[in-house]
Amino acid sequence: MAYELPPLPYDYAGLEPHIDEATMKLHHDKHHQTYVTNLNGAIEKHPELGSKSPEDLIAGLASVPEDIRTVVRNNGGGHVNHTMFWEIMKPNGGGAPTGAIADQITKDFGDFESFKKTFNETTAKQFGSGWGFLVYKGGKLEIVTKPNQDSPLTDGLFPILGNDVWEHAYYPLMEGKSPNSVLLGVDVWEHAYYLKYQNKRPDYLAAWWNVVNWDEVNKRFEKAKK
Repeated sequence: MAYELPPLPYDYAGLEPHIDEATMKLHHDKHHQTYVTNLNGAIEKHPELGSKSPEDLIAGLASVPEDIRTVVRNNGGGHVNHTMFWEIMKPNGGGAPTGAIADQITKDFGDFESFKKTFNETTAKQFGSGWGFLVYKGGKLEIVTKPNQDSPLTDGLFPILGNDVWEHAYYPLMEGKSPNSVLLGVDVWEHAYYLKYQNKRPDYLAAWWNVVNWDEVNKRFEKAKK
């Protein structure tokens, strides 16, 4: 079974003005596609792994043959992280969370503004490229960061929310089931923001909250609690 690039659930320009069309095209069509292509190339060497989902591969990374483990870690992680990333954003998103995730945020962080501040500060401090994730662990929400394309799935955590802080996530806009689960993630690789925000990672993180899909985050939270 060859892994495939999932289509975006909205137009490339659907997240404007917060994430620009040029960034989305580069991020989805080039960067994410490269992860999928490289993952498929690795799995061709061990076709017995082809029946596993990308999530299962990353969650069971220790059992992946050593000769392809690093490739699967980097590219399978990139595939899984980005697939989640597209799903937890939407046009006209943002605003305050509602439902169960809102209640849990209030319980664990005091209020939404305190949560955002903590999430942004923690993720902005990620050295180099990587991700910021919201996970559910031991009955509480926690904010964790991961370098490169590492995924909380490898630690038995299901991402609820996350953001990419690689440059590819932002560069174009400026032109110059377990008790431990991940709910949300933000990509802080530079590719996630550099075209618009250049080296202004905090500005990208602040803008990103305007496109968060809280309906999807709530679905992931319910899955995380099972």
